[in-house]
Amino acid sequence: MPSFEYPEKLPLTPVSGPVDAAVRLPGSKSITNRALLLAALADGPSILRDPLQSDDTLYMFEALRSLGVDVTLTDAGDFEVTGVGGAFTAPKKSPIFIGNSGTTVRFLTAAACLAPAGSDVVLDGVARMRERPIRDLLGALITLGVDAESTHSNGCPPVRVRGGGLPGGKCLLRGDVSSQFLTALLQVAPYAQKDVEIEIVGDLISKPYVDMTQNVMHAFGVEMVNDNYRTLTVSAGQRYQGREYDVEADASNATYFLAAAAVTGGNVVLENLGAGSIQGDAKFARVLEKMGCNVDFGAQIALRGPKTLKAIDVNLEAIPDTAQTLAVIAAFADGPSTIRGLSSLRVKETDRVAAITNELTKLGVRVEEGRDYWIITPPLDGKYNAAEIKTYDDHRMAMSFAVAGLRLPSVTILDPGCVAKTFPDFWERWDRFFYAAKQ
Repeated sequence: MPSFEYPEKLPLTPVSGPVDAAVRLPGSKSITNRALLLAALADGPSILRDPLQSDDTLYMFEALRSLGVDVTLTDAGDFEVTGVGGAFTAPKKSPIFIGNSGTTVRFLTAAACLAPAGSDVVLDGVARMRERPIRDLLGALITLGVDAESTHSNGCPPVRVRGGGLPGGKCLLRGDVSSQFLTALLQVAPYAQKDVEIEIVGDLISKPYVDMTQNVMHAFGVEMVNDNYRTLTVSAGQRYQGREYDVEADASNATYFLAAAAVTGGNVVLENLGAGSIQGDAKFARVLEKMGCNVDFGAQIALRGPKTLKAIDVNLEAIPDTAQTLAVIAAFADGPSTIRGLSSLRVKETDRVAAITNELTKLGVRVEEGRDYWIITPPLDGKYNAAEIKTYDDHRMAMSFAVAGLRLPSVTILDPGCVAKTFPDFWERWDRFFYAAKQ
């Protein structure tokens, strides 16, 4: 896996003019971790081509190995996975440490029941992971017949799951906390003893991520029925089949490069991400279109920024991982912008709603924060402050404020190495693509 060394503080240099770059992105974290788990559960071998190699995928990689899956990294950078046919072994270590990887803890909390009867799988992580809610997923698993618990009885990791299989049946699941709970249940459902039917209570957030899950499950040979995101059903007895699978470029991480064009009035072409993407975050370019950007949404996504960015009023509930990027872009718009649908950001790597409020305010931007919204107003006099940006061990805080550094002098990123979670070589690529435009 790649390793990069960064200083504790990284001063950023503004560009001298509009950026102009053709960008090639690393693989999607969301797809890589889905494909890793499904390949692990499959019958037969799989090759995952162009996967993301980062902290989050490393935690999934190593956790699967602890559960008896043969997973290797090839010299070409692919993952080779020998599927276990839906039957993990008892864990080689306990607890299995998963850092602050939300996909890893949620996906494996559901899949851990496929360990042998009588064995316990314990998943634990960093201090922030122990604050991230998982109660609703545990409740659904218990309804489906799994012995599972939050070991501290607070609805957060560490979690303990008893092996022995998934009985299945019907369960209720809240839809307003994290779509990853639903994805976790859907991915393990084919190995249940009877059909699994999940009824969503309330509104389901982040629906594009459920579509992504369905797409990856289909690619590995399993079908699900989605009744308008109200009831989702997976028939028992299906099995994932090993295959060669190409991992798409990461659409969430693409947002920072599109933002660079937006705030500088420049041009960026995403060489390996286009309209055929299965990721909802690829639609972020359409959001920027509403701010005055010119977008070519074809085989490659190309964006040209405007001379003046228009303020926007938008709901990002479906694509919440793009919200921090948009918040920083809004700091350079021609008036107040309202960004809604942010409730799930409260339980991410940090409370992202509060973190953005704190750090944009340092720059002299006015931010009104609600439970699930921001109203972001750029400085009326056009004057921004120098600031050291705290990143809260959150990769998306660091990468979002890299965008501000393209425009503003004296922006310094604290703990820039936190990008290792999903984009270890982010700063190298940022410099490579935009170096020619720098002072």
